[in-house]
Order: sequence, then structure tokens, then C-alpha cells
Amino acid sequence: MGFINTLFKASVLSGLCAVTAYAQATLDTFTDPSSKIVFYRASVPSTSAPGGFQLGVALPTGTDPTQEYLGYLVGSRTNGAGWTGISHAGGMTNALLLLAWVNGQSIQTSFRWTSGYVAPDIYTGNATLTQIGHTINDTHFTLTYRCQYCLTWSQDGVSNGQPITAGSLVLGWAQASTNPTPVTASDATIVQHEDFGEYGFAVSSAQQASYSSWVSSIPTGSPTSAPTSGPTSAPTPTSTACAKGSFSTPPTTTYDYIIVGGGAGGIPLADRLSEAGNSVLLIERGPPSSGRWGGTLKPNWLKNTNLTRFDVPGLDNEIWVDSAGIACPDTGEMAGCVLGGGTAINAGLWWHAPDVDWDYNFPTGWKSTDLASSVSKVFSRIPGTYSPSMDRIQYLDQGFSVVGGALSKAGYQFIEANASPQQRNRTYTRPVFMYSNAERGGPLATYLVTANARKNFKMIMNTSVKRVVRSGAHVTGVEVENFNGGAGYCGTFNVTAKTGRVILSAGALGTPKILMRSGIGPADQLAVVKSSADGPTMIDSKQWLNLPVGLNLDDHMNTDIQITHPNIVFYDYYAAYNTPIAADQNSYLQKRTGPLAQSAPNIAPVFWDQVKGTDGITRQLQYTARVEGDTNKSMTISQYLGRGAVSRGQVTISKNLNMVVSTVPYLRNAQDKAAVVTSIQNLITALKAYSGVNVTVPAADTTVQAYVDSLPVDSSRTANHWLGSAKIGTDSGLKSGGTSVVDLNTQVYGTDNLFVVDASIFPGMPSCNPSALIVAAAEHASDLIQKVPKGTTNSAASSRIKRGQM
Repeated sequence: MGFINTLFKASVLSGLCAVTAYAQATLDTFTDPSSKIVFYRASVPSTSAPGGFQLGVALPTGTDPTQEYLGYLVGSRTNGAGWTGISHAGGMTNALLLLAWVNGQSIQTSFRWTSGYVAPDIYTGNATLTQIGHTINDTHFTLTYRCQYCLTWSQDGVSNGQPITAGSLVLGWAQASTNPTPVTASDATIVQHEDFGEYGFAVSSAQQASYSSWVSSIPTGSPTSAPTSGPTSAPTPTSTACAKGSFSTPPTTTYDYIIVGGGAGGIPLADRLSEAGNSVLLIERGPPSSGRWGGTLKPNWLKNTNLTRFDVPGLDNEIWVDSAGIACPDTGEMAGCVLGGGTAINAGLWWHAPDVDWDYNFPTGWKSTDLASSVSKVFSRIPGTYSPSMDRIQYLDQGFSVVGGALSKAGYQFIEANASPQQRNRTYTRPVFMYSNAERGGPLATYLVTANARKNFKMIMNTSVKRVVRSGAHVTGVEVENFNGGAGYCGTFNVTAKTGRVILSAGALGTPKILMRSGIGPADQLAVVKSSADGPTMIDSKQWLNLPVGLNLDDHMNTDIQITHPNIVFYDYYAAYNTPIAADQNSYLQKRTGPLAQSAPNIAPVFWDQVKGTDGITRQLQYTARVEGDTNKSMTISQYLGRGAVSRGQVTISKNLNMVVSTVPYLRNAQDKAAVVTSIQNLITALKAYSGVNVTVPAADTTVQAYVDSLPVDSSRTANHWLGSAKIGTDSGLKSGGTSVVDLNTQVYGTDNLFVVDASIFPGMPSCNPSALIVAAAEHASDLIQKVPKGTTNSAASSRIKRGQM
């Protein structure tokens, strides 16, 4: 039995939640008949990825100063074309990537690197590949090679690795069916992969006593791929003055409020503040998403409609197939850089959170009683629906029947979750979605509509905020650049003199970046910015505000299990993007009914559990079931560890000004892990008691403890519910031991007119997908901010800044 016998393959956003499904892989020992090297091999069958995939690894024993391994790669070819790649850290971002493809009668290799969901650049570190042998036919190629300095890496100020002394390795793979161009060049342009996965194994499984002997027998004349002297095409730093393209210069108009980020926080704020008579500028970094706002990304069958891929619930999974022009390019995590942010690309789950989510996590002034009015306003605007299809039929309901039946038999209570928000222990529900009229609703279809009708509201898109323009405690405006060559703005937008305000709502990864580039954050992070392309124009170090920006990072940690049942019916939502079933296409376009009116991939049910640890803390766990997995009779059930979890992480900035989750907020506490294990054990017991259910992951011969122990603890476990990186609280981070970035009015400590309102202010994780909570927080903050006297600074530190004493 392998250390981990599963590969992470397909994902779905659920409230900006990347939920991982599994593709079963076989782990075994294999001897290459040509080199006689013995490899520990992972094999993905062609039923999971066209043509399949294989990667064998042999490791030296003892310590390894060169951080090397011997590899055996089998890549597939479609009509004689394609490329195969591996990640030496599992995920695509901030890891050493190795790509290989056929070039005539030889194999071309290329080391690559990317810090975001964009095409990777050439890696410039000292990784070296020596080819030992290869074979080529019409359907596959093999490559046997030695990879030196491949298990540690450093690029763009990010250094990491997987030393074999850690005891386990996590590797990832990806394949595409189109050749790079030109195939003769190591810096060839590649198209996005169609299939990908991730797996881990114990180092001891791959260590071979004969390693030194095999290495010594490698012919000296073997072709070698060594690092280049530098990137063939240098990555474009995000701090360039203005991107190429058609951009506009900001007008001289000033605004009472400039809000940065058109997502779950920024849109409601813009509506409420403009409703109160303030002049408001909303700046969205990305392009429009929904057709309502001018979006254009869509499959052919939506042409001649006002709908885009974002509007149709059944197409939300496409983000994991094609994220070009949607995913933010400057972070290693999936984030939506389009109008609406996460609420434009997620699965639309829309929860009325229990009171304890506010009461446990938030300080005085932000308890459930304080938020009651705001929460009520949110659900009066966006009530949500259990039945997205306009005929109110639950299509393809077999998954709910199977898992719901097992839960009911085990004593779980069925509830309508938003009607009974306090019941979040051993309860299950049909999911609630923010959809309206079988289309994506949420803030884009409500708050933004009313804001946009006002003359005192202006919205611009395709415009990225580089930094706030600050003198001491006072912010006078924001410096902007057009985003990704779009027709945005380049220059400076100013707030109303003396009384204007800036509110950052760019998300838990985006807001810290703007703060750090504005001289607000931990001293070591500000030093990184100073050493970057921003350095010459960065605010003077005497005016830096040393606040714990990026710390306290939190996320729902995801752990999947998988079951099969003969009644399950799989619907191929991925295929529906380009080639939907004709009857379903017509039903949706003509009546807004059918499977395409429901969120992919057939999510239901959602249920909750609680586990009390020996530390006295009750940890909340949410489970989301969906119909996809290894077979057409499979379901994946994803567990999210939420409220009560103690583990926290950190997001930092690299020298090329990309954001990196440098410390993941997962399982850094023993009781966090114990809660995960205990809850899954209880769930599996319940599922096995239901007729016809077969638990396939974890395998029957693997304990839950061993299974959880075997899974990688890295960003592959993300639910993409990032929050907490600019924490709200009364303990100012400007003071020794302080942990908070903003005060109870969401005002940044040490400033008199800079605020943060988005997921980054959340002190801890709620029990459920956080979209509705973020909107409620924005409702509440809009009232608080307007009550703060103009020009009031929330810390004496600002006076020292003005006098140049910091």
C-alpha cells in the first residue's frame, strides 16, 4: 500500500472555495528495463487523464546536499502532440516546474517558475537535468533523467523546497494535448494544461541503496539541460509605471470615498456610501464578468445572449479548466480578478451564519447583536434559493438522496439551513445559492445595480491600485495602473481634500499587497518592497507603519473522502461548457430550467459537525458533497475545518511584488488535526451503515489517522476562503504585542482616513462559506465609517510619523 494512493485532480469553486476531488493512482515499484534503475512509480490511468501519466522517482539514502533524484517520466501525446510537466512541490505556483515534450527524435526539457496563475517563466536557479534515456512513439514518450538541485529552489525572492530529510515528498503533474511553440526552444510558449494532479509518498519508499552506483554509470556524454544565464523573456514586474495598451489618465475630479475592489466587500460599501450622498469611486482591478456589466467571456452557445460564463450556474467549474483573464496573476492561490471577485466565480453558496460565528471570532461592537440589522439587510436584498431552476425541480438529486439518507439514518437532522441558522451540529441541508432567476445574483445583481443608478457613483475597471498616496497619517489618493494591458487608467485618483477617504476591499491577499506597497506592514516585508522595482518611489522609511499585515491568515482547510453508490448519476458539467446536451441547453436558454440552472458539479447535501478538543475548544466542521470523483458512480465529500481552529498562517510579498502564502494555516495545532480525524471517522461510520455505500477514499486498509497523516499540508488543501490578514481588534499592532491592523471602525491604525473592509479583517474562520458574512460586514462597516469624525487618527503614532520620528 502506498503512502498516499490518490491524486488530486479536479476542483470546484464553492463560495470561492477550491474543493479537491481525487483521481485514483497506483503506486508501485518499477524497474526501467533500459537503465535498470528501480523507481517508486505513480501511475494515472487513461480513464482519469487521456493517455494516462506516470512518474517514477528514485532517491539517495541519507542526507543529500545536492537535493537530487532520478526520474522516469511517461507523458502522453494526442495526435503526436502535447507536453507533460511536473511540479516539485505539488502545486503550480512558487515551485520548481519541469516541462518535457517531443522535439523530433529527442526530448526537449525546460525548468519553469510562476508565482501566479499565468504562463510560467524560465527558472533561473541552479537546477540541472541530465538525460539518461528516452523513447518516443505516436501516443507516448518516456524520459529517464537525473535532476540535481531540484528539491530546493529560489526565484524572485521566494526560497523553498522539499528536503528528503522531511520524510515525505509531494509532487504534482500536468498535461496538455498541444505542442509548445516552437518545439525546438526551451523557452517555448505553452498552452494551458487540460489535466493535472498531485500526490505524495514516503521518502523511504523511493530511497535506493544502489543510487550512487546508478549515478556513476550515467554516460558522460548524456545531453544536459542546465540553467540559463537568465530568463529568455524577463517577467514583467507588477510595479511598472503603466502596462502596454490603451489607458486613460485620471481626471482631476475628487471623491469623498475611493473604494478599491469590486467584490463582496467593496460593492455593498459603494452602494451604501453613495446612497448617503457621498461621491464614490469604485475601482475594480479586472474586467467585467456578468453580461449585465459588459462581460464577454462565454462559450459559443451563449452567443447572441446577454449571458456570460459567469452568469450560468452550471458553468462555474470552468474556472479550473480555463482561468485566463480571470485569475489574479500575482498570487499563488486562485483569486478572481474580475468584477464581483469571488462572488463572480464561486459556486454561489449563500449561508446565514449562526450567531456564534460573530460572537466567537469578533470583538465588542462586532457581535451578533451588533450585526443583526446588517445581516437582516443582506438577506432582504439577497435571500438566496434552495431551488435554482425556475421550475423549482431538483435535477439529478441522487447524490442528495444517498448521502442525506445515510446522514438521516445516523441521526442527523434535516433543516433548511438559512431558516435555522443556529443549528450547525449534526444537521444537513440542501445548499442555498445566491442565484436569482436561475442566473448568478449576489452583490452584482443587487447592490451594484442601485449604486450604478446614482449620479454620485462612478465605477472603473481594468485598473489596478499600486499603492495609496500617503503623507504621514493622511492619504490623499491612490496611484493606479491599467491592468493586464486593459483599457484602464494610469496615474493618480485623489480624494476630497481634508475629508476624503480610501477603503481597501481587495481581499485577504490583495489588500495586504496594497498596504505593504504603501509602507504599511511588517518591517521585513516593507524591506522586500523597498528592494523591488517599487523601491525608488516607495514612501520614505521614516513614515512606515509597522503593522502585522499578512499575519493571522486563515482559511477553511479541505480534507476529502470519496464514496460510490449504484444510484449516483454523473453529469458532465465540464463538457457542457462547449458541448452541452441539446435538450438541457434549450431548457436553460428558453426557460431557465434544468441541470445548467444548478451549480456545478451537482452540490448536495451540505452538513455540519462539531468536535470538542481536549483543549476545551469546540471546532466546527462543514461538509460539502458533490457528484464527481474517480468513477461515474462516485461522490466526493469535502470537509472544511472552520470556527475554533487555532492554526494560522501568513501571506508575504516577494521581490517581484507577488503575494505568497508562505505559511499555510493548516494543522499547526494537534487538536485541529484531531478534530479532522475524529469527524471523518464518525462520518465514515455513518456512511458505511447505509446500504450500497462503498467508501473508496480512504482505502479500506487505511485508517483515517493514517490517511490524514499522509495528506500534504500545503496550499493544495485550500478552500480558497482566505481571510484574517488585516485583523480587526482593539490591540493596535503599532504597540508591542499588538495583533490588529484595523480598529473597531475598520480604520487602519496610525492613519486618519484609510480603512479596510473585506475578508482580511476577520479574526477567525466562520462555520460556513463566508460570502454572505463579508457582505454583512460591509453593511455594518458602512455605518461605522460614516460616524468616524473626519481627520481623526486612531493612534498617537501618527504624530511621531509627521515629525519624522519613526
